[in-house]
Amino acid sequence: MYSNLLVNIGEMFLNLWESSGLATGSWENYVMLLVSFVLFYLAIVKKFEPLLLLPIAFGMFLINLPGAYDVLWGTYIEGLPHTYENVENRGLLWYLFFGVQNVIYPPLIFLGIGAMTDFGPLISNPKSMLIGAAAQLGIFLTLIGATALGFDLAAACSIAIIGGADGPTAIYVTQSLAKYTTQDLLSAIAVAAYSYMALIPIIQKPIMKLLVPKSERAIKMKPLRTVSKVEKIIFPIVVTLVVGCLLPDAVPLLGMLMLGNLLKESGVCDRLSSQAQNGLMNTVTIFLGVSVGCKAYGGTFLQVETLMIIGLGLVAFCFGTVGGLLMGRIMCKLSKGKINPLIGSAGVSAVPMAARISEDVGREEDPSNHLLMHAMGPNVAGVIGSAIAAGFLLSLF
Repeated sequence: MYSNLLVNIGEMFLNLWESSGLATGSWENYVMLLVSFVLFYLAIVKKFEPLLLLPIAFGMFLINLPGAYDVLWGTYIEGLPHTYENVENRGLLWYLFFGVQNVIYPPLIFLGIGAMTDFGPLISNPKSMLIGAAAQLGIFLTLIGATALGFDLAAACSIAIIGGADGPTAIYVTQSLAKYTTQDLLSAIAVAAYSYMALIPIIQKPIMKLLVPKSERAIKMKPLRTVSKVEKIIFPIVVTLVVGCLLPDAVPLLGMLMLGNLLKESGVCDRLSSQAQNGLMNTVTIFLGVSVGCKAYGGTFLQVETLMIIGLGLVAFCFGTVGGLLMGRIMCKLSKGKINPLIGSAGVSAVPMAARISEDVGREEDPSNHLLMHAMGPNVAGVIGSAIAAGFLLSLF
């Protein structure tokens, strides 16, 4: 009697163990949990892009909890390819990922960005657009490099867009081109894109001091002219019309960006502008971050290709900074010293952190030198430039 009872208790504990995550977890899951802890540290302690890095880290943390994958994502139908559609017993994260799978979240993020953006510095100094264009250098150099390393064209385009320093754009291009490649790149590209955006101060400052002489770093620029309300209203309409006619593939991102800005600048849609900036933006940011993080599953994320993508992303980001700074130096020479080349580093997008770095480095040379508003011109030009670059890459397919 007692032996049967002991056997039953033993079987009960054995079943409990076998059904627990600890019995089914792999070393890859535990490594990714450690990676998520590093991202938690960067987001919470270092405050590096916390609004997106924290949800990404938590999505990564959730999906890699041993045994949690089938509950949070679902199970793939036996005998069918492991695609988004071929999942049964679908979990919470599968439904949240719908907005990424169908590239809904990135344009909505751009809507919120547009509602928070002031294009006045760019309108006041249209030459800033040249810097925003030059800062896309990293994208096209990395496209060539990724192709040379053996990535197919769709994968190379997805990796290269990291150089635009714009997370939603990187996610949009990657997911839009997912059907043209067999490689699952989303998690690696998203983590790389947002990590490098968060590390802008560490990455950009050495490059700025290396490429821009001390004498040019101290240049003071004249105050920007005041931009009229009419100009600010016309600008998003004209940009959408011109770019939309020339490059329709850029419209989903650029169109939402300009719609958000028009809601703000028109002055007649305060409620819509406020919603785009706050409620909608915050909700979509949470969904996007968690959805992207949940794709960083240890079994598929820890590959040699992931390290290559992260390395190529760094190259793209660095050369984007170099392209902007070189254009800044050229414009400095042509203007006979009226333009501080430091504003060129802001052309990589990453609004407004990149512009703040231009301000910080300039003030290190002269505490009375204020470059922030001048750097905002190339900064918002970089947002437009990255959307156009994304449209160009998509047009290849």
